[in-house]
Amino acid sequence: MLAHRDVYNADHEMFRDAVRGFIKAEIAPHFDRWEKAGIVDRSYWQAGGAAGLLCPQVSEEYGGAGGDFKHNAIIIEEISYAGFGGPMTDFSVHSDVCAGYLYSVGTEEQKRHWLPRMARGETVCAIAMTEPGTGSDLQGVKTRAVRDGDVYRISGSKTFISNGQHCDLVIVVARTSDAPGAKGMSLILLETDRKGFQRGRKLDKLGYLSSDTSEMSFDEVEVPVSNLLGHEGGGFATLMTELPQERLAIALQSMGAAQRALDITCEYVRNRKVFGSAVAEFQNTRFKLADLKADILVGWAFVDQCLEKHVRGQLTALDASAAKLWCTEMHGRVVDQCLQLHGGYGFMREYEICRLYADARVQRIYGGTSEIMRELISRSL
Repeated sequence: MLAHRDVYNADHEMFRDAVRGFIKAEIAPHFDRWEKAGIVDRSYWQAGGAAGLLCPQVSEEYGGAGGDFKHNAIIIEEISYAGFGGPMTDFSVHSDVCAGYLYSVGTEEQKRHWLPRMARGETVCAIAMTEPGTGSDLQGVKTRAVRDGDVYRISGSKTFISNGQHCDLVIVVARTSDAPGAKGMSLILLETDRKGFQRGRKLDKLGYLSSDTSEMSFDEVEVPVSNLLGHEGGGFATLMTELPQERLAIALQSMGAAQRALDITCEYVRNRKVFGSAVAEFQNTRFKLADLKADILVGWAFVDQCLEKHVRGQLTALDASAAKLWCTEMHGRVVDQCLQLHGGYGFMREYEICRLYADARVQRIYGGTSEIMRELISRSL
């Protein structure tokens, strides 16, 4: 179980109880069906909004709960620990990533229009960064937004977009000038009911099956200049400012899932008999689990430190990169060893550890690959 940690106060723990109630009522009964369908129900978003689980860090002035990012962290930890990584990813992209951009650099009109709708679950938001051929290299973005009087005309394509099927609003990373590298990039809000926007196929993934991940394309989509998020040419700088929060969220997700894998494995080896003895009685088992426990304790200590820094506005890109690198790499080691301790049953999809293993793999890729995290960390040496 997720233990009480000093980073949270009594109010946070009350909120944790509410999140657990939501998981039991609104996720657990539907999860297997969502996994088979490859997408959550749209009603999941309305239920999340009604329960106060969407954009909890947004102030009441803009329709949020007026909490801090620790409330977001509790949602991430609890849904991940429950083993429901797909629905967690959908919420996280919406609340921890997209809402952060609007809240930080949106105009007053943009915030008042979109954030209340996002908090209620009426508007589902996605962010379109990755393109075929770009991956983690954001400076290689080719999608264009050409200004023509009072509108931008957006053309290009994106891939690996979480919430791609359900989204009503997309934050598009696009080039608004011919300036090289990062200088010509901007962020533009695009409503998905505009002519020229097209959702592509829902992608078939290794894990997080219930989180819809899609392609999308833009064919001369016209949006008003007032949809510019931040200032023109400032997109890359905004991305660099907001990415630490996204990477902290991914680290927290890995921690919750790794803790889940360890806990269910400890239960399994206590009950599984081999050569007349419980698997847990073998020294090899105990020592492997001890190593995993130590890794997880170290991970919790570091993400708690990062979480405290973040709510004070002091989380650095270095800390966030280190947290994502350590926690996601550790997560991968944990689920691998836990599956091994399940033996052949661990390879069966009917056993939860199999799904946790598949879901874990992308953690080292999205939000910036482990290799990119190492590159960023190395710059501080």
